[in-house]
Amino acid sequence: MGKNMIDELMRQITEKNAPVVVGLDPMPAFVPEALINRAIEEKGETLEAAAEAVWQFNKAIVDAVFDLIPAVKPQIAMYEQFGVPGVAAFAKTVEYCKEKGLVVIGDVKRGDIGSTSAAYAAGHLGTVTVGGKKLRGFAEDFITVNPYLGTDGVKPFVDVCREENKGIFVLVKTSNPSSGEFQDRLIDGRPLYEIVGEKVNEWGGDCIGACGYSAVGAVVGATWPEQGRVLRKLMPKACILVPGYGAQGGKASDLTDYFNSDGLGAIVNSSRGIIAAYKQEKYAAFGPEHFAEASRQAVIDMLADINSVR
Repeated sequence: MGKNMIDELMRQITEKNAPVVVGLDPMPAFVPEALINRAIEEKGETLEAAAEAVWQFNKAIVDAVFDLIPAVKPQIAMYEQFGVPGVAAFAKTVEYCKEKGLVVIGDVKRGDIGSTSAAYAAGHLGTVTVGGKKLRGFAEDFITVNPYLGTDGVKPFVDVCREENKGIFVLVKTSNPSSGEFQDRLIDGRPLYEIVGEKVNEWGGDCIGACGYSAVGAVVGATWPEQGRVLRKLMPKACILVPGYGAQGGKASDLTDYFNSDGLGAIVNSSRGIIAAYKQEKYAAFGPEHFAEASRQAVIDMLADINSVR
């Protein structure tokens, strides 16, 4: 049994005064050409070269920002697109971030039934047994979970969280424009996201850390402040992972109600706003060769923005 990860996340947020997470979503368009060209020189025009460029990009950014932030959130799709070498780069990134003392939230959005959820949970949060040995697959600290299949789909993750002192963030109200097609539908007069929020509160009831927050958190987009306010009340013990800040249009002023009165209870994600900061006019002076320094400055600016509303 390691340390309780929800307590560790809250400790780092408090110590660094930084309720933010950097999304390591390295789309090829974000990776400076020099890195890509160097990788191609070494490995040819191959998936291995793409994965190597992504790894070098991630490493430089993590080295530049790890002392400022509590957590990172690699989105697995950005790695899976490069096949097996890409997934290896994901694993390497997770491992490196943990060496740097960061909490790692694997954005994998898994959720299936019974044994399949159990296998996902073992691969990303728990262990598998090979002969007489227990081994870890990806070993993130938290992952994102899709609750569409109900309790059958979520319980195996919660069970592993309890055994391993890990955590999950359950999709409740996502930041994308069409999320309301299902999530806002009224069920017995109430929007579906409220019913999911109540379930999250229930699922996390016996996973509460010393910090007062549950290892079962929720994903609620920055783009829906009204819904966020309602959900905060329905899930008082849940840490809310907040996507949609910055590039998707969510503003710091929208987030006041996502935090509890202790100034905790939410962690705000920024992906391209940080990792591709060098492409923004505001940080253009850094240039592609100093992309990691641009990312550091973008984190400093984001912290000032978010902390102004806590």
